[in-house]
Amino acid sequence: MPELGTLRSVQATDADAVTLQAKRPVRKPIDWTNLGLGAALQLFEVTTLGQPFEVIKTHLAANRTDSLFDAFRKLHARGGLAAFWTGLIPWAWIEAATKGAVLLLTQSETTFYAQNLIGLSPGWAAAVGGMAGGVCQAYTTMGFCTFMKTVEVTRARTGPGSDVSTWQVARDILKRDGVAGMYRGVNAVALRQLTNWGSRFGLSRATEWCFRRNDPERALTVSERLASSVVGGALACWNQPIEVIRVEMQSAMKRDDWPASRTVNMWNVAKWIYQRNGVRGFYRGVTPRIGLSVYLTSVMVFGGDQLKERVAARREARRLQPKSGASSPTPT
Repeated sequence: MPELGTLRSVQATDADAVTLQAKRPVRKPIDWTNLGLGAALQLFEVTTLGQPFEVIKTHLAANRTDSLFDAFRKLHARGGLAAFWTGLIPWAWIEAATKGAVLLLTQSETTFYAQNLIGLSPGWAAAVGGMAGGVCQAYTTMGFCTFMKTVEVTRARTGPGSDVSTWQVARDILKRDGVAGMYRGVNAVALRQLTNWGSRFGLSRATEWCFRRNDPERALTVSERLASSVVGGALACWNQPIEVIRVEMQSAMKRDDWPASRTVNMWNVAKWIYQRNGVRGFYRGVTPRIGLSVYLTSVMVFGGDQLKERVAARREARRLQPKSGASSPTPT
């Protein structure tokens, strides 16, 4: 017969294995509904106020001597109110239909594993998830869509070639520079998105934590969640220099003082902007960008949370609802 000590050792080992198995986080199934929710939210955001903010911000980042009033005046002179939605169709819609879906799916999955496997706090996990979602956005469809939106806002609207369609412009770029030409400045886009959504999600969750204080389980009010999104969106604009560099790299405006032999990369463009406009040049367009970030973050973080909760509640109600096909008991 086995000794008593051996039996106890085996039982302890089995108990430890069961405990480890219980502590191991169960893999969260991918919620494909997040794809549809993300696309719908981004399409709503860009079609309403998102694109006007984007157009004004891009104009100021490219024309760094213009004031905000100059931007409004020049854009309106280009095509009336429609000019503020330049690049909406098809590029902003293509981008919105894909980047929102990529963001919410990637952010949700990464946040779960960062919190459960790595052990990060909810705020840090949300920041890591936001960074992962932002990078995935940049290297999928957002790279060429952001490029084409910038080209549409900055290209000349008078003189030869001004009446060329956006599709023809894209074809000419592909013919001249290949696919890489459509992704010019994509690394700047990736860095911007990484810092954007890492800051937005992280700061929003940190603000929520401040509201909860000593009661981490307390449900936030609607106004508190909205305020958290606004704070996260506004403070995330600290990376405006990256955005100005990105716009300059993707701009269709001809710069006569850019040396033909100089490579277009983030470092060279940053030095060139500093030489021409100083430190203030890196913050041109920050005001409309704050408006854009607050609006976008409110839609994606606050609106996304609200929609996901509604979908989850509807699913739970449907699961608990008795099947209609089930036969009712027959009285005896």
